[in-house]
Amino acid sequence: MPHVRAHVGLGGNLGDTERTLAAGVHALAALPDARVRGVSRLYATAPVGVTDQAEFRNAVVALDVPAGPDPETGALALLLALKGIERAFGRQARERWGPRELDLDLLSFGSHRLHVERLIAARSHDPARGGGVQWLEVPHPSAAERLFVLAPLAELAPDLIPPGWTGTVDEARLRRIEVEGSAAVRPVGRWSAADGGWLPDEVSAPDELARPHGRA
Repeated sequence: MPHVRAHVGLGGNLGDTERTLAAGVHALAALPDARVRGVSRLYATAPVGVTDQAEFRNAVVALDVPAGPDPETGALALLLALKGIERAFGRQARERWGPRELDLDLLSFGSHRLHVERLIAARSHDPARGGGVQWLEVPHPSAAERLFVLAPLAELAPDLIPPGWTGTVDEARLRRIEVEGSAAVRPVGRWSAADGGWLPDEVSAPDELARPHGRA
């Protein structure tokens, strides 16, 4: 069965977030016919939108997953699996941008650019949206404007040019650092496959984030 490289963003700020995100990585690895190809460092990030809440932890996983009979079907199947994992970890419906146990965002799905209606079971937890149509957009429509996504994604795929973007992921990361400042995100852990989780990051100076990443 053909596979595609997908990138999934992980985030959360409730409970033992580091342990929850590590368990989320293992849940992604356990998806049928999927294989984890890379895990970024763990980042502490400032909340966006609703700022009166605890800071978040964020990471990105590179995952090879079944392509499906067509890109739309394959991406929807992966999204459905991601929402199932969120529910299994106790994700509750709350205000948009609010606190969450585990958030899984489909950032990219191969080289495909998609705009497809979500299945009901794959809709986001957002009471403000009501019961109307929700769309899956790939690449994630807000990824280029979110340093908490770009910093970990650039570790795994710095030279990736997502469809519809005008430059690489790492170029977008550097632009957002100019806007938000490197203090908006800071690495706090590095993934250890042997330990099955993140270990304390030994290099966490904010100015390190302003340097271009090498090819991953």
